[in-house]
Amino acid sequence: MAFDLYQHVTDTIVASLEAGTPAWRKPWTGDTGGAAFPRRANGEPYRGINVLMLWLTAADKGYRAAHWFTYRQAQDAGGQVRKGEKSATVVKYGTFEREAEGSDDPRKIPYLKAYRVFNAEQIDGLPAEFYGTPAEEPRDLGTAADPELDAFFSATGAEIRTSDEPRAYYNPVADFIHMPPIATFHEAGGYYATLAHEACHWTGHTSRLDRLGRFTDRKAYAFEELVAEIGNCMVCASLGLTPDFDQSAAYVGSWLRALQDDKRAIFKAATDAQKAADLLLQSRAAEERAAA
Repeated sequence: MAFDLYQHVTDTIVASLEAGTPAWRKPWTGDTGGAAFPRRANGEPYRGINVLMLWLTAADKGYRAAHWFTYRQAQDAGGQVRKGEKSATVVKYGTFEREAEGSDDPRKIPYLKAYRVFNAEQIDGLPAEFYGTPAEEPRDLGTAADPELDAFFSATGAEIRTSDEPRAYYNPVADFIHMPPIATFHEAGGYYATLAHEACHWTGHTSRLDRLGRFTDRKAYAFEELVAEIGNCMVCASLGLTPDFDQSAAYVGSWLRALQDDKRAIFKAATDAQKAADLLLQSRAAEERAAA
């Protein structure tokens, strides 16, 4: 039987959901260190589905190092993968051109390719900077507002309304986010993590990423919640926050059904989540470039 890469990745993510340890949650629980994004050997951050897959592997094996190498890259960096170490699967998207019958214009055909990587902690002899980072405690902000985080969410352009109504939600018709007062949260970190989740929904408005109009049924709604949670984690990882994962069993069940009905759903969810996170983080990235 031929190896089905889409099915392999979907099965892996579904298994982590069924075990109660989704891949994108694990970096912030237990004794794992920080919430750094996985990086290639050259320091470039992974994106989309590869972030989830490598977070899952790192959580399962207890790796704290951010960098991942192919076997050849490890050798080129002066290291050697230890005997018996098992690799993790990552994917590469690409296109190739094929001439269309009856036309001189070639058309681009997308493809997906799997390749194998090893975490720096599976490799001996690498420079010291590639190895694990010290464990970090979750950032406890107390109950007061954080001016820097307020400024970050304000810079996104999202309209954020506050009232005594004890619900956090995004209203796609009126295009605003509603949040309860920050004083009603046990800690400010939980407030901003919840806000990040709703802000990911906000990115899907017609005037921005135009994602929400495609979702008209219950399955599609569950898919959007999955996009928002993954995007929330990506944003929180960049802000040093711990996401709030107090999700109901009904949501998890809906996600599982959506994933099992369509083996490519998790790829699409991760891609859409990355776009949402990129949109929210673009003002912060611009500030960092200006300060460099």
